Amino acid sequence: MADCRHGCWCFKCVTTSEIGIVEKCGKYHRLAAAGPHFICWPVYTIAGRVSRRIQQLDVACETKTSDNVFLNVVISVQYKVKEEHVFEAFYVLNDPSEQIKSYVYDVVRSTLPLLTLDKAFESKEMVAQSVKKELSGVMSEYGFVIHNALVTDISPDSRVKTAMNEINASKRLKEAAFEKAEGEKILLVKSAEAEAESKYLSGVGVARQRKAIVDGLRDSISKFSGNVKGSTPKDVIDLLLLTQYFDMLKDVGQQDGTRAVFLPQKGKSQVGFVRDGLLQAGAVRNL
Repeated sequence: MADCRHGCWCFKCVTTSEIGIVEKCGKYHRLAAAGPHFICWPVYTIAGRVSRRIQQLDVACETKTSDNVFLNVVISVQYKVKEEHVFEAFYVLNDPSEQIKSYVYDVVRSTLPLLTLDKAFESKEMVAQSVKKELSGVMSEYGFVIHNALVTDISPDSRVKTAMNEINASKRLKEAAFEKAEGEKILLVKSAEAEAESKYLSGVGVARQRKAIVDGLRDSISKFSGNVKGSTPKDVIDLLLLTQYFDMLKDVGQQDGTRAVFLPQKGKSQVGFVRDGLLQAGAVRNL
């Protein structure tokens, strides 16, 4: 009370998420917990407040990879002040966020230049752990706890992105063309195998057909020779051939588009040959 003879009492409130710093004549005096406080101003003042919440600082950093590609990297650092080290956090560092940024820059610019562009994308977790480890070791001296460090974005130049997309598209097209060619190859092989099998079966069928015809002719010749006296096997064969010849003429004449059938004739004169030629040419023109 004696300290407030030349001052006035002021009512101050500290929120639940904060810790107040009370100074006496500019010198640290005590911490002010959450709740109402009576302060004898101007002898005592609440010089500041330190947040008890976990805070996040987004740090954007530009660097380049070992293959000379420039990247924009965003690191999100989540940190909090230790309640038992509020004094250090408030009085030792002038600007904690700038201090954190400096260490993030140092870690990122010493790590990513050792990696290629593809490795940089694959090593996000490694970079984040390196940042967290470095910050935890340094900032703990000033009363800060680093909860996490996240690489939230790695963004190369737009032209590099376009080139990467074109490379990926070309690779996909190449794979698609290869798969299409493999499919066509399989179809051709299967088609050839099917055709070979078809021809084999067709040959087997033709062989069986000819065998049946030969067996039938043999039986016919045997029966005809036995029933008709004086006939020879040659007579029977000639008769069968003549019958097949007439069957062939019948089949040809029944085909669509058939208008004339020219038959050979023995002992034909030159005039007959000329006449047949003219008739055949006229028949071809009428097709």
